[in-house]
Amino acid sequence: MDRHVMEPIGLWPEYLPADRMDLAPRLTPCIPEGETLASRLDRLGEDALLPVPPILTVAGRPVMREVSEVAHIEIGLAAARRHGALRAAERPEGHLAEMDRSGVDVALLLPTFASCLVYNDEIDAGRSRAYARAYNLWLRDFCAVAPARLKGAALLSRHDPASMVADLEWALGEGFGVVVLRPNPVLGTTLSSQVYGPFWQACARHSVPVLFHEGSHTRVSAAGADRFESYFGQHACSHPMEAMMALLSLIEGGVLESHPALRVGFLEAGCGWLPYWLWRLDEVEYARLAREVRARVRRRPSEYFQRQCWIALEPGEAMLDRVAAEIGPQRLVFGTDFPHLDHDLDGVDALFSLRETLGDAALRAILWDNPAALLGLPPAEPSDPGAAPRQRA
Repeated sequence: MDRHVMEPIGLWPEYLPADRMDLAPRLTPCIPEGETLASRLDRLGEDALLPVPPILTVAGRPVMREVSEVAHIEIGLAAARRHGALRAAERPEGHLAEMDRSGVDVALLLPTFASCLVYNDEIDAGRSRAYARAYNLWLRDFCAVAPARLKGAALLSRHDPASMVADLEWALGEGFGVVVLRPNPVLGTTLSSQVYGPFWQACARHSVPVLFHEGSHTRVSAAGADRFESYFGQHACSHPMEAMMALLSLIEGGVLESHPALRVGFLEAGCGWLPYWLWRLDEVEYARLAREVRARVRRRPSEYFQRQCWIALEPGEAMLDRVAAEIGPQRLVFGTDFPHLDHDLDGVDALFSLRETLGDAALRAILWDNPAALLGLPPAEPSDPGAAPRQRA
């Protein structure tokens, strides 16, 4: 459910329209110009001797917001250790080879830096949509190399809600069947805003699932960004907390009530928080405040989740068996997050190590039946009904 492409820098001049070529991102050295080694040692200590990878910029401005130089150094060291996987993720042939190595049959591909470019409160809608269109055209060609195995999620801009239905229908015309959005408020507008109503309706009408995937240090409002300066703090908060609030927004704002056929998935946020969150929404909020939201929320929040939502687990999470028992394994999916640095490359093996804990039926559901239901793929018929496929989405 959650593999990532690493967009090559050459994507942008090739796929952006000619009148937007000045907005093509570039790789820029991170070290301050003219700084001497002595002053660098005074400033950073022993970290001054470590290599610093270049950063992605547009017109000299970093695409990611306020990432410390020491964090860049740590990211660079981790990237050097994973150089082969990161390069593989730039090419369809590289993804396919890595999928064969780890036993992945079908992969859903999501963006890396394109999401940071598209979701930026400091740019206008035309620029945001141009980045999204360029990325989606590139991803279309990327997946065309092996369309049965490489499935792309179209990245849509939320800067101009009135254009989102047209952008969705364009993506459908290009062969996409899934869209991915950021869960954050964009230009002060949350997911439950009425301006998105036609978009949710169109997704439901076309049976297009909507996936939510967060990322830290982007130029939109994000959980933790107003409290922490470190990558450590912001990255810890952004993924799970934005997913929690996105789910709440879809429920409290009446999106799931108004569009019962809409299917949504929450990725790379873990799932350990979900039983508590649904319990709180059911037993603390809805049990006492149902009248306040009765025009928009007409059933217990957990019922909306069970009807329309899926969530991605992390194999290393504590108490996965308890989570599966509480919410039911039929609502869990799995993604490797390949090749990103905050997840190990042996995620498939790690999930299979839980076979005894979760059981064959749950493992099969997590690996195929559930993602197939979310994405609208046909059911699998493995030759051994008791054996879970490796990983098919």
